[in-house]
Amino acid sequence: MNVENHPLPGPVPTGAKSSRTAIADCDIHPVRSQPNAFDPWLPARWRAHLQTYGAGRRLGMQAGPAYPKSQPNAARRDAVPPEGGPPGSSLAFMQAQHLDPNNVALGILNPLQTGQGIANPELSAAICHATNQWQVAEWTSKDKRLRASVLVPYEFTEAAAAEIRHWAGHKDFAQVLVLSRTGEPLGNRRYWPIYEAACEAGLPVAVHAFGYGGAPISSTGWPSHYIEEMTGHAQSCQAGLASMVIEGIFERFPTLKVVMVEAGFAWAPAFGWRLDKVWEQLRTETPHLRRKPSEYLREHVWWTSQPMEEPEPRTHLLDTIDWMGWDRVLFATDYPHWDFDDPALALAVPITDAQRKSFFLENAKNLYGVQA
Repeated sequence: MNVENHPLPGPVPTGAKSSRTAIADCDIHPVRSQPNAFDPWLPARWRAHLQTYGAGRRLGMQAGPAYPKSQPNAARRDAVPPEGGPPGSSLAFMQAQHLDPNNVALGILNPLQTGQGIANPELSAAICHATNQWQVAEWTSKDKRLRASVLVPYEFTEAAAAEIRHWAGHKDFAQVLVLSRTGEPLGNRRYWPIYEAACEAGLPVAVHAFGYGGAPISSTGWPSHYIEEMTGHAQSCQAGLASMVIEGIFERFPTLKVVMVEAGFAWAPAFGWRLDKVWEQLRTETPHLRRKPSEYLREHVWWTSQPMEEPEPRTHLLDTIDWMGWDRVLFATDYPHWDFDDPALALAVPITDAQRKSFFLENAKNLYGVQA
């Protein structure tokens, strides 16, 4: 369910729409208040580099996303902090607008538009490291409900693995974050050091939809409309997940946990069925796979709920979750983006109290090892 776009500056939601039970929000996007907000943690060399040469992203565009996002940074119109700055940049306003009224007991931070996707590997690594320090200094140390994601320069896997090991054991970090549109399919051997380091650290790897590895977002070129990107991002997630399964990632790293973030999930059963059918016919090509592809999906993959496909009748949604497993779905709002899912309105179908509790809170606590 999407919230109504209120005119600026917009009221802080309270009252009837507030969530009465504690929830986990597994996709919150914190944003820099100023372009230079990472400077305290960025070496002088790279500050000077950015001023002189800019970031130089792999997409080849000077700045910004490939398609307009309806609102600045795809944000809710009522999410602009009263003190100024872009939506998602104020912890105090996030607490007042979202964390407190929605009773968020656990919030997972997924910063976007940082060092990931920058062509210069050393600069990418430096900005990712600064982002991680910024998350602790400005967010998790100030609100114990929040947990950070380890931002990694995933196209520079040696540095990515080092960044994971640097933060291993830090209580404020819950997972490793990569984006779905990588330079190569996610199962490619070049990314294996990331999975190895994540397993060593005991951290899940979250694959967030979108990102730009330098190639068109579809398999046939650039689409014409924003809506094509919004629907097509699931395709990149499917391709990456298929690569991870078929390349044998979960055989090589049997403790690896993967979280598909903002990828949708209604496609998961059909995706698993098709993989199984084709694998049965071509299994001699992949002798390293000891089980059906769908079995790896059910054991190793978790899914965030936003964007949640809601078919008619809505009860068909329950069939999808039954296939995936009720312990594999994590609630997410995508705050502060325009397609925010209100926890008071999400999953408006008849379910048991146990299913509701696992969906909104317990699954995330179990995955991330949070006891509070």
